[in-house]
Amino acid sequence: MKIRIEIFFVIMMVFFCWMVLFTRFPFWWKAIGMGVYAAIILYSVGELWLQNRPVPRTLLWTCLLILLPVAGYIFYIYSGQMLFKGELFQSKRASDRELFEALGKRKRPNVLSALNDHQRGFVSYLERVTLTNQSQNTRTKILQNGEITFLEVKQKLKEAKDFIHLEYYIFRYDRLGQELMEILTAKVKEGVEVRLIYDAFGSFALSEQDKRKMAESGIQIQPFLPLISGWFTQKFNFRNHRKIIVIDGKIGFVGGLNVGVEYLGEDERFGFWCDTHVLLEGEAVQTLHAVFLLDWKYVCGEALFEDSRYLQPVSLAGNGLVHVVATGPETRDMGDHFYAMISSATESIWIATPYFIPSQTIMTALRVAAKKGIQVRLMVPESNDSFLTQYATQSYFPDLLRAGIEIYTYQKGFLHKKVIIVDGDMATIGTANMDQRSFHLNFEVNLFLTDTDSIDDLVSHFEEDLKECKRVRPVAFYKRGIGVKWKESFSRLFSGVL
Repeated sequence: MKIRIEIFFVIMMVFFCWMVLFTRFPFWWKAIGMGVYAAIILYSVGELWLQNRPVPRTLLWTCLLILLPVAGYIFYIYSGQMLFKGELFQSKRASDRELFEALGKRKRPNVLSALNDHQRGFVSYLERVTLTNQSQNTRTKILQNGEITFLEVKQKLKEAKDFIHLEYYIFRYDRLGQELMEILTAKVKEGVEVRLIYDAFGSFALSEQDKRKMAESGIQIQPFLPLISGWFTQKFNFRNHRKIIVIDGKIGFVGGLNVGVEYLGEDERFGFWCDTHVLLEGEAVQTLHAVFLLDWKYVCGEALFEDSRYLQPVSLAGNGLVHVVATGPETRDMGDHFYAMISSATESIWIATPYFIPSQTIMTALRVAAKKGIQVRLMVPESNDSFLTQYATQSYFPDLLRAGIEIYTYQKGFLHKKVIIVDGDMATIGTANMDQRSFHLNFEVNLFLTDTDSIDDLVSHFEEDLKECKRVRPVAFYKRGIGVKWKESFSRLFSGVL
């Protein structure tokens, strides 16, 4: 009901602005129209203030609502304000919690006793807040960059016997997409079930003809939050940023790579594409699959997880702990998980991310860590794929440099990997960036690793990538021109929605 009222308000505001500006209605009619318009704005401002958000954000939204006729209000309601009232994604939140609680109640050995203090604190925190468990019975393999990743993906897809489930933010029907479709179509003919979820915005270039080809080949395909319905439900700004493949419930893939030739480094605009993906086998695949199954129910209503064959636990001898953690606008915890992990550091914090627009708490944690003598390294692209994210990221450099944090800009191509390594014995890798969209607006999924061999590979790859970076030196950076500083300050204003 509340959503319908907001949409009705938009229509009323557009009508009254049109009436006042472009018609010859009597003055008193126009006065009534402006009075109703003002009442809607005042009502919205009052509700905004009652939410007790941070003061700067409240003042920003108040100014936008008052100073931008109609557009400010539309931007306000489609940027996620209903989320603060708990009215969006209610059904998904309840369904997710029920299934994850059921998975979390399954018996498991005590994994905390063998951990050191900083590991134990973070691992126990993560289990409490996510309702899911760490897994000792999972093997992980780090896949460096697109070529290695998709060679492995194609091989594992060809070995599928029962089902293949895929979920992607971007799925292009280019050369790479067509190669995958040929494999999937062949598997359908062998009797393998194939299901694909694609984000309606991220995969906007996927044509109706392409979707029809997939459907006609026997692939069950569903969009996540179609754009038209998103307009009427105020969910337009919330996107599914996950990249998941689950094969037969035994093999899983997750990481930063979407489906498109640019992820193979074949796009001239980006050049070499530096990214990281993970292959996992064993027990943790069950939780990763649960994420897909819950998303599948959300997009089409089919509750596949009620069939036990889709969530059969598979255990393998592994080393260390693996924890699959899914977040979204219905939970909004990924920023908290990153903060908790960073705060647990005693020796080093290494971060590689394409978009660095952190929360104030994470900024404080990084600065305090550096001042305590902990080595903090941040790796970002030299050039970004967006003007606003490029300069918004740079706007944080002065505070970081003053705290003694090492900043490196990747020169070889585009850095898209999303990795945090703490003390060389804990790490997270997945789909979430270090930005507000990943913290508040996007559906994400990350692996959190503790004492696994894969962490050594992540450390090694980070050090390799550092050789392709240029370190940002304080003296040189502070000499940047006033024009650059204005761009940074302007872009910083939009950090809440980037």
